[in-house]
Order: sequence, then structure tokens, then C-alpha cells
Amino acid sequence: MNFLSQYGLFLAEAVTIAAVVLLVVARMMASGGRQRRGEPDHLEVRRLDKRFRHLARSIQQRTMPAKQFKALDKADEAADKAQRKGQAPESKRRIYVLDFIGDLRASQVTQLREEVTAVVAAAQDGDEVLLRLESPGGAVHGYGLAAAQLQRLRNRGLKLTVAVDKVAASGGYMMAAVAEKIVAAPFAVVGSIGVVMQLPNFSRLLKKHEVDFELLTAGKHKRSLTMFGENTDDGRQHVRAELDDIHSLFKDWIAEFRPQLNLDEVADGRTWYGKRALAMGLIDSVQTSDDWLLQASRDAELLLVRWKPQAAFGDRLSRWVAATFERAALHALDRVAERDQLPPG
Repeated sequence: MNFLSQYGLFLAEAVTIAAVVLLVVARMMASGGRQRRGEPDHLEVRRLDKRFRHLARSIQQRTMPAKQFKALDKADEAADKAQRKGQAPESKRRIYVLDFIGDLRASQVTQLREEVTAVVAAAQDGDEVLLRLESPGGAVHGYGLAAAQLQRLRNRGLKLTVAVDKVAASGGYMMAAVAEKIVAAPFAVVGSIGVVMQLPNFSRLLKKHEVDFELLTAGKHKRSLTMFGENTDDGRQHVRAELDDIHSLFKDWIAEFRPQLNLDEVADGRTWYGKRALAMGLIDSVQTSDDWLLQASRDAELLLVRWKPQAAFGDRLSRWVAATFERAALHALDRVAERDQLPPG
């Protein structure tokens, strides 16, 4: 009975919160047309080297003698002031930091092309770029465009380093190969220089249920394989030839930027972990992006460059609703847990 009463209270709280949320959502939707639109597309630039310095100072403040830390803090303030006034020494190199988290469609290429354009337009001779890359690969045309965006940096004369902390496989490695240097974490997954295509076929199921499927095309190979029609050996051969051609183009791309690779050995679709990838020549060093950036921050200005597209009202609303429901559910569960811990009255 105690459990049932607690469960009933939980349900009552959840229903009440849900009703309030729905009411707020309804009011927001009703006034959506009158609300000011969100921020327009813009480029966000942040100093990562200052962030690293702030992290270090947070610990040093607790571990250093007060007088020593005060002197360090004053030196930081003086350096920042000199930089704001344009009086800082110009010896520090500048490194632009970009991020790319890939999905099957390489949809982040839209942001990447804006970020690359901004860097190419603003960079000076001697500047560098670090791309933190995470992608298992996906559509050829999407990753081909993403790799071409990175090639723009090389064409501008900028030194490009790609850091892989988790995975850069297939199309992800197509992007990474453009870099002058690839660094990867010890257990990052790298490689998969291959091409794959797969699709289900429901023709036998349709025949079983006496359902006809008609596919009309103009051109012998307009649709070589289908999901619902009966596929032929001729169609399969044509698709295999296309895959072989794409694989050949993929290998040519890798060979252009990493001629030292033995493609007969590594371009068979396999993947390797960081240390093994180093032995195969797929990467140049085993290191996390965090260590690379921390080392670079000692003598370089690190600028994180991120394109922030405007979020549509519906997207912002859905994110707000999801977050609100999550907080409400966690709060209700916390209340139930608190009651369980109370002594019986």
C-alpha cells in the first residue's frame, strides 16, 4: 500500500507538471509568430589558450603562496592589457581550432565550409589549423565535399593538423588524410579505406502477398538495384563496378596526400587502433587532442572558430520541451526517492 500511495503521488506530480508544460508550450506556439527571431547565423571565436591558463590558475591559486600567485595574476593582467591595446609581442603563432563531428550525411559540412572560408579570409602567413575530427564515415559526396573544404586550407598555405580522439574511418579518414599531420589517441579507430553499399529487398515478400511492383526507367542503369523489384545479376555487376570505381578514386585521394602508405596493405576496408595505425603509417603520432592543444598553448594563440547557424523556432521549442520534461521527470523521481528514505510516521 505504501508503494501504491507513493506511485500515485508520483503520477499526480508528473501529470501536473506535464499539464503546466503543455500550457506553456501552447502559449509559446500561439505567440511564436510575434516573437523576435533568434540570433542570426554568426561566427563564434573564443580563446582556448586563455581557458587553459584559467584552469591552471584555479589550481595554482590553491597551491601557491599568496604573494607568488598575486605576482602571476598581475603578469596575466598586464599581458591581456597589452594585447587589447595592440602592444603585445607578435612572436606568438596563431592556431585556428575547428571541430567536425560527422554523421552518415556529413551534414556538418555546411558549418565547416563557413568556418574554413572565415579562416582562409583572415589567416596570415605562418598560421596553423587544428581540426578535431570524429566520424565513422558515410555518404561519398558529403565527405568528398568536407575533404575538399580542408584542401582549401592546404591550398592557402596553412599547416593543417587533424586530431582523432575516437574515430576517423572511411569518409572520416578521407578528411584526415588531407592533413600534413594526423595525431590519434591510443585507442582511436582509424582507416576503413573501402566502400560499402547495402539495401534490403522485399520482392519475395511482395510476391508472397500477391503485390505487384512496377519500376519504369529511361536508361539501362538508371536504377540497377531496387528495394522492391527483383534484382538481376547484370544490375549487381553494374553496382559492383561503380563501387570499385569509387574505391579507386578513394585510394587515389589517399595516395595524393599520404604517398608513403602501402595502399595494397591498408586499403582493404580494415580499421586499426591508434598504436597499430601508427605502425601502418595511417597516422603520424599517438596523442590526444587535449595534449596537443595544451602543448601548443604555451607558445601559440589558440582560437576556437565555430559557425553558429540560426536555430528555427520549432527546433528551439522542441529542445526546450525535451529539457523541461527531463528536468520534471528527474525532480519527480527525486521526490519519490526522498519519501523512501523518510522513517514511517
